[in-house]
Amino acid sequence: MILLAGAIGSGEYVLWPYITTQTGMALVWLATIGILTQYFLNMEITRYTLATGETAITGFTRLWKPWGFLFIFMVVIPWMWPGWATGSSTAITYTFGLSEAAVVPITIASLVLIGIVLTVSPVVYKTVEKIQFFLVGLIVLFMIYTVFGLLTGKSWSALFAGFTTEIPNMPAAMTSIPVALLLGAIAFAGAGGSLNLAQSNWVRDKGLGMGAHLPKIVSPITGDETRSGAIGYFFPQDEKNLARWRGWWNVADREQFITFFVLGLLAILLFMALAFTYVGVGSKAQNFDFVRLLGENLSAQVSPWVGAAFWGTGVVVLMSTNLAVIDMVSRLVADIIKTNWTRDSKTWTESRVYFIVAWLMIAFGSIILLTGVKQPLLLLIIASALNGLVMFVYSVLLIQLNRGMLPRSIGLGGVRYVACLWAVLFYGGFSIYLVVTQFGKLF
Repeated sequence: MILLAGAIGSGEYVLWPYITTQTGMALVWLATIGILTQYFLNMEITRYTLATGETAITGFTRLWKPWGFLFIFMVVIPWMWPGWATGSSTAITYTFGLSEAAVVPITIASLVLIGIVLTVSPVVYKTVEKIQFFLVGLIVLFMIYTVFGLLTGKSWSALFAGFTTEIPNMPAAMTSIPVALLLGAIAFAGAGGSLNLAQSNWVRDKGLGMGAHLPKIVSPITGDETRSGAIGYFFPQDEKNLARWRGWWNVADREQFITFFVLGLLAILLFMALAFTYVGVGSKAQNFDFVRLLGENLSAQVSPWVGAAFWGTGVVVLMSTNLAVIDMVSRLVADIIKTNWTRDSKTWTESRVYFIVAWLMIAFGSIILLTGVKQPLLLLIIASALNGLVMFVYSVLLIQLNRGMLPRSIGLGGVRYVACLWAVLFYGGFSIYLVVTQFGKLF
């Protein structure tokens, strides 16, 4: 549920609907393949934690120690841009008719509120899960209304055509979109980037599989801290334990497929169809303005409350993503630091590092906004394109980890091995194309 809250975010509400207003439904297959590929990657991230209790990044550092240092950069740099909170605040101004000047103070206040909520939570995972469950419930309510109250026969016909007769138009549609935006939308068709890696940490704190044996992130104020590092171990490979393994794997796979893939894909398709129906193709609205335009058209063509509900859903969508992002970055960085450099420290517990990183993220995001960089779409494209590169890197590492380190009885193989090889080609191809085209502009 936490991963879904992060998944139904900028890609679903902003990037893919915006692309639809530029190309129509020609790229629905690209969005579908993007989130399906993430489903397979997420299960490989989950596999290692179910088997050992350790996070995937801890496993990466077992392959090569410097990966810990490198992943701090790969986690922090793409996600430090406060595009989600800014987008949420911008949607608030649309909903209540506030001026653009209100965006920055509302955004900073929302970031600080997230920091306070996380800091006072006795067990952070439980608090985040409850909040995200409620927020996702609100999003799903709007999705249900979209299906039965907003989409028309023309909407469904266009969506069906995107999967069939529009396929020959895909190459032309792809070349008409800026490469950074395209890679970003692919990366964010689902959770995206290192947000997927946090699945390890959430599986551990949820207590699935071997994760039940490792410490959890708790408040240094109201919780009972564990000072040891989160180092796992292989379970004995007997039939009784392997049967338990298969049970945990089925639970995790079922949850991931239904909650992440099915609901996540449905969100992408519905918001794309909504943009197609009420904005159309060829809109000149740039940046985040198309969100305003879509809400205004819903208000004019359906009812004023519907436009407000659409913007309100945007507030919930982007704020739930921002909560997931701050929690994710803090978890991953704290796990890397504690496991690799402060394992024996009694002062620098994983929980304390977590909260330091969370507040540094909030401070940096506020500074970015105060310097005048506050365009949500620009911030989201920067974050999403960088995360596409990160996904290429860890797709390779997951293959090495789950085929090279796990016992054959529980390791990566079969169709899922092919899916991971596809992920390397998929994200690698787009990443190389992005790097070549961007460097080509410099020379």
